[in-house]
Formats: sequence, structure tokens, C-alpha cells
Amino acid sequence: MLQVDGLTTHYGRIQAISKVAFRVEEREIVTLIGSNGAGKSTTLMTISGVLKPSGGRIGFRGTALHGMAAHEVARLGVVQVPEGRRIFPRLTVLENLDLGGFVRTAREREATLSRVYGLFPRLAERRNQLGGTLSGGEQQMLAIGRALMAKPILLILDEPSLGLAPKIIEQIFEIIQALNKEGMTILLVEQNATMALEIAHRAYVLETGKIVAQGSARSLSQDPSVRQAYLGL
Repeated sequence: MLQVDGLTTHYGRIQAISKVAFRVEEREIVTLIGSNGAGKSTTLMTISGVLKPSGGRIGFRGTALHGMAAHEVARLGVVQVPEGRRIFPRLTVLENLDLGGFVRTAREREATLSRVYGLFPRLAERRNQLGGTLSGGEQQMLAIGRALMAKPILLILDEPSLGLAPKIIEQIFEIIQALNKEGMTILLVEQNATMALEIAHRAYVLETGKIVAQGSARSLSQDPSVRQAYLGL
């Protein structure tokens, strides 16, 4: 489904990632793990069209994404939940969700809204509440719900557990797994490498902007160097 080959991205003169290559197959959960500053978020934002690559290729179902604007990438079904949630705090929950469905028809938005409320009943209860008044966990639910409104084929999640209580993290990961079981393909960056490897099918390790290890999530979770560096074992 997604094929990334030789992806290189700069911030000005600073090279953030170098010749990154990986793939995501239909109905997989693939996770990128690595320390802070390794280039994980840069990789995701480049795929999503927020950043422009300085080299390499990004293919999605036979279409070249590199060079496309973010809204064009979203129209193709590649939708990202950014790190830090980035909801619109002065808009209501419903208004945030409606904006997430900007690439879909009114009928599609209405049908998807019911599905989002089914996944996140709290959002239905808070539909007229301003996004900025929600708790951190509720804001993360809103960020995911907003992305689902675009009916993604590939859902990209950047640090979905960041700053959340353990109970909320469990709920978020249960929803990620449920979406995958329904057939959604997911690319996940997650600070909690242990949980990410528990739910992922395959994984890649990023260090200083380069892929240094890859394999099944199970095999990497048992790799001594991965366990020591990222799992605290």
C-alpha cells in the first residue's frame, strides 16, 4: 500500500532524515520507534505532505505522493493525527469533526459522524463543548475522530499516548486495534515502544534519521539491543 524509498528531508540546511525506506501493507499496523529527535515525526509529516522531501519517493497504491500538498494527500486517503493533537480549541467538538471531513461529501460526513460517536461516546456527550475545554484524553479522542471523518485508507498516528493517563492510553490502543481489525491500515509512531510493539505487525527502528533495524514486531521486541535502548529491559 505505502512504499517509502530513499526518503530524505531537510530543515533548511539540516538533514533530518536520510534515505529512509520502509513499506506498509494493506491491513497492517506498522510502527516506527526511536528516541526523541530520531526523525520519526519528520518522516510522518513528509508522507502527509506537510513537509517537502529533498530526495526519495513515496508511493501510495501506485500514486506518487512526494511533492503533493497535504490536502491532496488527504483526499487520497492518507490522513495523519499529529503529535500534540492540534485540535481547534475555540471550535466545538462537532465543528472540529466537521472540519476533519472537508474532503468528503455531506452525506459521507453524516454517516462517518455516527461511526465516530459510536467509537467515542464521550465526544457525542461533548459535541457542543469547546475543544479547548476538553481533558487531554478527550482531546486525543477528538483528534483521532477528526481524522476518521476523512475516511482514511491509511491512518497515521504520531504519539497518540503522549501526556495521557495509563487508563486512557489503554482505551486509545484498544481503539487502534479495533480500527485495524475492521480493515484499516495504520502507521504508528509511539513513545511507548513496548505497547507499540505489542499491537504492531511489523516495526522499524529510526536512529539519527536512518533506519537501523526492521522486522516483525515480535522479533524486534526480543532483540537485546532494542530491549535495552527502547524498552528499558
